[in-house]
Amino acid sequence: MKNVMVCVTQQRTCDRLIKYGRELLEGETGELLVIHVTDSRCNILGSSREGEALDYLYEKAKEYGASLTVLKSDDVLATLVEQTKKNRVNIVVLGESREGFSTSNMVAKLEEHLADGARLLVIPA
Repeated sequence: MKNVMVCVTQQRTCDRLIKYGRELLEGETGELLVIHVTDSRCNILGSSREGEALDYLYEKAKEYGASLTVLKSDDVLATLVEQTKKNRVNIVVLGESREGFSTSNMVAKLEEHLADGARLLVIPA
């Protein structure tokens, strides 16, 4: 069984990441999980634009047969790592960071903390 977790922001470009995650599961049993974690100080649905973005994410997750989880956290990295363990995730899909690849960005930190056997796929912009 293969479980794929796609980490998304509220940007509409996340559609390609969800689609990529679905393609990774083709012909295999497993779950496609779409997750958006935001800093606990941020407002979710604090504006109509955020509401529209979350509606869009929900519709895309549904279109690809995925479950959508939206969480607030004081420690986004720890929350993502916790979700990979809780959901027995084998593959984590992320979009390329605007910061590039450095040891200080979220991509590098997440890769460092993933459970044994889980791998990280970074999809170029």
